[in-house]
This record gives sequence, C-alpha cells and structure tokens, in this order.
Amino acid sequence: MTTRTALVTGGSRGIGREICIQLAAQGALVAVHYAGDDAAARQTVELIEAAGGSAFPIRARFGEEGDVDTVITALEEGLRERTGTAHLDVLVNNAAINDSAGGIDGETPEAFDRLFAVNVRAPFFLIQRALPLMGAGGRVINIGSGVTRIALPGELAYAMTKAAMATLTRNVANDLGARGITINTVAPGPTRTERMAAFLDHPQAQAAIAGNQAIERVGTPADIAAVVAFLATDAAGWLTANVLDATGGTYLGPKRMG
Repeated sequence: MTTRTALVTGGSRGIGREICIQLAAQGALVAVHYAGDDAAARQTVELIEAAGGSAFPIRARFGEEGDVDTVITALEEGLRERTGTAHLDVLVNNAAINDSAGGIDGETPEAFDRLFAVNVRAPFFLIQRALPLMGAGGRVINIGSGVTRIALPGELAYAMTKAAMATLTRNVANDLGARGITINTVAPGPTRTERMAAFLDHPQAQAAIAGNQAIERVGTPADIAAVVAFLATDAAGWLTANVLDATGGTYLGPKRMG
C-alpha cells in the first residue's frame, strides 16, 4: 500500500487510531479525521510519523451543517499538497457516537436524530462525495457493530444506525463493483477502548463478557484494525457486500450442554 491514500473518520483514538496506525504501517498516507480533540489527533499523527509513516489531521464535527464538505475540502487539499493529486484509495467510516437515551420507552427525538446524523447521514454522504476521488481498486470499509444481531438494553437506536450501514453496504455494492471498488462492513463486539475501559476494568464484567465469547477474552482495537487493514489490501479484492463479524464469537449460544 505504499502508493495508496486513506481517510479514516474518528481516527484520533480507540479503534480509529489503531486503524490509522495499521494502514500507515502498510505504507498508506493516512488522513486522520477527528471531531475536536486536537491533542488526541496530534498524538495519532505523531505515533504514525515516529514509526516512519505519513499522516495528516482533518478536523470536522459530524452532525453539523457542512460537515462532509469540510472533510472533503481538507482531504483534497491535504492529498494534493503531499501527493500532487486528490486521489483517494481507502475510505474507512469509523466515526460514530452511542448516545442512546434508552430503549423504545426512553429514547428522545433529539438523541435519535443526532445518532442518525452522525452514524448514518455523515458516512452516507461522505461515501457519495469521496467516490469521485476513487478509482479501480478502491476500498470503502464501514465500521458496524455486533449489536445488530444481539438485543442489548439501551442500545436500540444505536443498533438501528449500525444496521443501516450494513444495508448501505449491500445495496451499493453492485454500483461500486462495476467501478472496481469494494465495500464491506466490519462489525466489532466488546472491545477495550477508552470509552469501555472503566466498565471492562471490573473483574466481574470481564468474566461475564469472556464467558459469552467463543474466544474467551475482550477484543482490542488492534483486533478490529487488522480486519480493516486486510480489507484495504489487494488480497481482499474479491470480497464485497459483506458484514464481517469481528466479535470473537459473541453470544453464539450455550458452549456446553448438560
């Protein structure tokens, strides 16, 4: 991937940061999108550069007017400055929020609308705007969630947004395939990110999660990023329209009978 370019949304921390690092390690020039934490984004870029890679930051808060325009304008400028063209090879739609106010009884219109604005509307139109920059061999990789197949309390609206991304993936695959571009969704399960750390640090929580996993441990950002990095390569050129379950086998059913 030494001649490739990538845009990773939500790349300043957690799974997004690790995706940026792994793509850069393969040689890609990575545009690190982030919402507002300048220090975290700067640290991601510095980690990449310290390892001999190349990256630059793009700041834009999804869910606000002109969000996608801001990203695409900064992306084109950054790519031209560093490569001479605004060609994009890999788009990773990772940025998302999980601000559900509850299930069907507790959700509010405001929280619901914001979830869909950030988790569905922004990546939908980012794909639309990024496609003119992509050519044959391009990759669109969406980050979904294992909650689309698991009913978890309080996750309803969030799960709906991730199901929408899986539907988007399958529905546009034919159009993109005709251009030599693949599109897939990676669905993580319980993953040790900064947001989840406080919960996962409790031994009981770790034991409960591991007990419901085929692979008996909590996932890491590196686990998810490795799947994304593979999908970005030429070796994954025959995979499209898929939702790749990257949960470690979460909630597959009873492990032993009797």
